[in-house]
Amino acid sequence: MSDAFIDAAANLLGPRGLTRDAQIVEPWLTDWRGRYTGRALALASPATTREVADLVRLCAQHRVPIVPQGGNSGMSGGATPDESGNALILSLRRMDAIRRWDDDAGQVVCEAGVVLQTLHDAAAERRLRFPLTLGGKGSATIGGLVSTNAGGTQVLRHGTMRAQVRGIEAVLPDGTVLDSLAALKKDNRGFDLKQLLIGSEGTLGIVTAATLALLPQIAARRVMYVGVPSAQHARRLLLLAQEREGDALEGFEIMPRVALESVLAYEPSARDPLHSPHTWYALLELVADEARAGDLETRATALLETALERDLVEDATIAANETQAEALWALRDAISSAERAHGPALQHDISVPAEKMPDFIDTASAAIEEAFAGTSALAFGHLGDGNVHFHVRAPEGAKAGEWERAEGKAISAMVHDLVTEWNGSISAEHGIGQVKRDELERLADPATLTILRSVKQALDPLGLMNPGKLVPLASDAPAA
Repeated sequence: MSDAFIDAAANLLGPRGLTRDAQIVEPWLTDWRGRYTGRALALASPATTREVADLVRLCAQHRVPIVPQGGNSGMSGGATPDESGNALILSLRRMDAIRRWDDDAGQVVCEAGVVLQTLHDAAAERRLRFPLTLGGKGSATIGGLVSTNAGGTQVLRHGTMRAQVRGIEAVLPDGTVLDSLAALKKDNRGFDLKQLLIGSEGTLGIVTAATLALLPQIAARRVMYVGVPSAQHARRLLLLAQEREGDALEGFEIMPRVALESVLAYEPSARDPLHSPHTWYALLELVADEARAGDLETRATALLETALERDLVEDATIAANETQAEALWALRDAISSAERAHGPALQHDISVPAEKMPDFIDTASAAIEEAFAGTSALAFGHLGDGNVHFHVRAPEGAKAGEWERAEGKAISAMVHDLVTEWNGSISAEHGIGQVKRDELERLADPATLTILRSVKQALDPLGLMNPGKLVPLASDAPAA
């Protein structure tokens, strides 16, 4: 069966579209964090939606599981095959065309393999912008961002990927192509199928293209880096900024001193922006169009002066130019990479009600450190939307791999129990993948699990689409 499938797939895709060369396949068998490594029948790289559809149909005929993959920069192991070697990795990286711009409508149609940074650069040339960014923008692809409903640092103003997608093209598990790229403001023909596929992590179909919303390029921005006594003070600063600036507030991130120290040790070019250390830091960005660009500097300065008068801020700096602004954002964007280099740790992408985020950080950090001797908690993230990146560092001397296997499951279970108690979510923006699949089953309410399983079974009755991810089913792992 495998030989027959490989021969047919090779005839369909040609030498550029299918490979079993171990050196080419090997880099795509391990997730970004290095937690999961699998094996694959082959690596398929179709160049068109028609090739994807024909390949999916062929996989259904031969009962070959499919693991869709974009930039392989996900945090939940959602694009990594299992160890059976039965699955086909289906890479969308060759489908990297920007098909169509509509400047008047503020929309662009991108194929799934377009890298986020490429889209940003192309939009900027047209004096437009795509209002979603994140630390992995140099490798994350549009298809992956859609499939995981990615968030990032601009969710405060613009929302997650769900809010940016106006239309979608996808190949369903039977090889049918869903063409819903038309961006209609009103469409009441039943279920919103694009929203069903957004965030489904490749378990219901393969996103091949998307119509995305664009905005006019900003005329000016001011990026501020401030030291604050606590996360609670940062929350009050956020409320002040929202009250005074409204939609001009595009980003608001918080990080503790220990996170900044990791970045300073990891990045040779990184510099501490303030004169003395502070317990917590906040990173704010104000933006303006042409009409309001003239007084943006004055407004930013006035905001910080008021914050200082109210004892919300201990020290602050405003980037004087774009180079300095990018350097401040680089401190935030480098935290995940710096933490990975620091040593063994468990990373949790969680959310709680935004107004409770500071108190949750304090409570959860203390609880975890008390329950697991020698560990230290590090929390940072998007204060405006309640998204906490909650890391638990291993005790000194712990060996990578061994510590995670020994303590990891119990630590993560406790973190997720705490999140559930605070009416939060165990996955804020990185998806469920295989990292949190069992925890979702343990903690989700029965109605949610019933609906997830029913939709999966209805659309993918053979269980071939990204088996073992998001929704556990008995039919998730068929043999090739």
